[in-house]
Amino acid sequence: MADLPVHTIVFEILTRVPAMDVGRSKSVCKQWYALLSTQDFVRIHCSRSLVSSNQRVLLIDDLTCSVHPIIFQSNDYGPSSIVTFPFHHQNNDVSILSHLNGLLCVCLNHTYELLLWNPTTTAFNHLSTPDSPGFYINNLDAIGLYVDADDDYKVLHIKRRSGVLGVYVYSREVDSWRNIPFITRQEYLSPHFNWSAGTFCGGTLYFTVCECWIGGTNVVICFDVNSEQFKEISFPPVPSTGMVQGVLVNVKNELHMFASTGMFEMTIDLWTLQGDYWIKVLSCPPIPPISLSLWEVVYN
Repeated sequence: MADLPVHTIVFEILTRVPAMDVGRSKSVCKQWYALLSTQDFVRIHCSRSLVSSNQRVLLIDDLTCSVHPIIFQSNDYGPSSIVTFPFHHQNNDVSILSHLNGLLCVCLNHTYELLLWNPTTTAFNHLSTPDSPGFYINNLDAIGLYVDADDDYKVLHIKRRSGVLGVYVYSREVDSWRNIPFITRQEYLSPHFNWSAGTFCGGTLYFTVCECWIGGTNVVICFDVNSEQFKEISFPPVPSTGMVQGVLVNVKNELHMFASTGMFEMTIDLWTLQGDYWIKVLSCPPIPPISLSLWEVVYN
């Protein structure tokens, strides 16, 4: 081991060990801590973990939290292991708002407090402060978790209240909030628009912003995490009639969107973002409406 370069130990050996062991390895020395905290290490570790035998799903149910391995052959979950909440909570209290590299931004529903939580290491941090940043209200606010060029994990909070609109950024490194300007159409911050959670991809945090369920304006808001500038790009060219909903997904650092349209009969298309334009990848067959008589039988 003494003859192995540190770079080989870190990037060829430690990128293959479980995340909990990586966390413990950070305490070896300052050099290891710095190398294991870089985005290059995180990216390589995640890429080597993206095999079917390593896939896990985190489920929160009432007062418990469990991790299940995914069995792809049977499209089922394997035996669970219980994760203990390290913070005080109540029944049905914890909602996951955003996630990145194993770090979760969650909300305690009875107090509206925001927390950063690492289920692997059990470490957590309260983000709520006495001067109001860090309190989340469902259907009004939007949250995005990202990491900037300095490897600082941050939370973007789009906050909407009665007559009060604001955008706040929390820095994990300095453990504080600050306000930033929202330089685009101010009407997108009104309660008439529904914001999705942020999806981090390629140095940008993306949100879908929809005016209402049926008709109205649908756009994608982009937040450059390094310049901290907002801009608007178009929604995929889907029919504007009926319900429109877009779900953003980061696939190998490329942004994709599942766009569903329709009302009585629904279609779902998969789009990928190239520059500022969307390209259709595939279309699913239309989903026919559920018979009302069948629904009444199931319901009764």
